[in-house]
Amino acid sequence: MRIQRMVFGATAAAMLVFVQSGARAETAPAKDIVATAIEAGTFKTLAAALQAAGLVETLQGKGPFTVFAPSDEAFAKLPAGTVETLLKPENKQSLIAVLTYHVVPGKVMAADVVKLNAAATVNGQRVNVKVNDGKVQIDQAQVVAADIACSNGVIHVIDQVIMPSTDNIPTTAAKAGTFKTLLAAAKAAGLVEVLSGDKPLTVFAPTDDAFAKLPAGTVENLLKPENKEKLAAILKFHVVPGRVFSNDVLSRKELKTAQGGMLIAAVNNGAATVNGAGFVATDIDASNGVIHVIDTVLLPSATPAKGAHVAPASTQYVAQVCPQTGHQVSYRMRGARRR
Repeated sequence: MRIQRMVFGATAAAMLVFVQSGARAETAPAKDIVATAIEAGTFKTLAAALQAAGLVETLQGKGPFTVFAPSDEAFAKLPAGTVETLLKPENKQSLIAVLTYHVVPGKVMAADVVKLNAAATVNGQRVNVKVNDGKVQIDQAQVVAADIACSNGVIHVIDQVIMPSTDNIPTTAAKAGTFKTLLAAAKAAGLVEVLSGDKPLTVFAPTDDAFAKLPAGTVENLLKPENKEKLAAILKFHVVPGRVFSNDVLSRKELKTAQGGMLIAAVNNGAATVNGAGFVATDIDASNGVIHVIDTVLLPSATPAKGAHVAPASTQYVAQVCPQTGHQVSYRMRGARRR
């Protein structure tokens, strides 16, 4: 679980390579991000995309911004027709979603990038950051030049176009295949439309195994039409407005749910929990929010007393790539101990 932004495999050698790749560009006269990209001559597709998306003026603004800029060669790697389709006026919102996924608020130089394991983008979703064999990767793209200074930020050049998740929360859950009970409950409670909306949400999603832990007959009873209101209240207790990534869950400690109750984040015996439920996976991006997978169904009446949390402690996690989104997600290892 990505609870804190820590260095994951960032070595001094990797940092040196990353910084040196952009050292020469950093001495050049600083122009804004758009002017710098156009002058370079290798970002013609990106410039055209920014124009079509109406983002030129934004990236000429005060900022500062950090742009992970795909070169023309990077765009050429996309399936045939992808760029042409995105540039169509009717696909403007999709194009904006892709382009803003390449932009991080603030000026994040190479020396700072390698200290992160994730970064929140203007799109709202997060990109993964890792150092692999001395090379810096942003999601699946490799940084090929860094620290290109601009008057309103910095450009890091990448060799692939990175794509945000285009599936909303229910679709993401359905593709995972382990949330059949949750999705059936959301349908019975009339909440699928809400979970598919444009307003960002954070869902603490119990797996099918989590629902199976409830007393026999509980789920069947809740799915009855006469218990729709009660079911809706339970499900809303698992939803927090806005995107709250795992590192923010513990830093905030208390989260107000859509049901009105409070979720209390804690670390017990070296393992992160929310209202006593353990995390199975975290930070699964959806187009309209983020999903954290939990191993227990949360019930409003079982909310811990306010302030019943423990100071954060280190926990062991393993990282894998989510087959649905292609993004890295981190899994909590059972029995992890404090270091």
